[in-house]
Amino acid sequence: MPGKRVFAPGEWVATFRGEPGRILGPEGYRAAVQCLREGKRPGRYFAPGCCADPDYISRIPVVFPDGTYDVLRSLNLRRGAQPDPAQKQEVLDILSRIGASRGDEDPVKEEEV
Repeated sequence: MPGKRVFAPGEWVATFRGEPGRILGPEGYRAAVQCLREGKRPGRYFAPGCCADPDYISRIPVVFPDGTYDVLRSLNLRRGAQPDPAQKQEVLDILSRIGASRGDEDPVKEEEV
């Protein structure tokens, strides 16, 4: 049974600058590391090797519509972001392109289990 998480994979969030993004699950994060470049946004973890295993409490992996990802501190994220439909579609296209699993895309499935 997985431990408690502050943020769930598939949840839409916004950075403190207002940039929308979607939280990646463990498989999606591994795929993003292999296929996407790091966005290096303010509020990210940047020490080498610190983010090999995001905990979804303080280290949250997020993919953004510009095709980048970052592991951000939870204090720098806001819940309930509603990106415009174009941004939402861009993120979903990125997730399908990198092969992120369906569990990364739909947080409702995890909550129902």
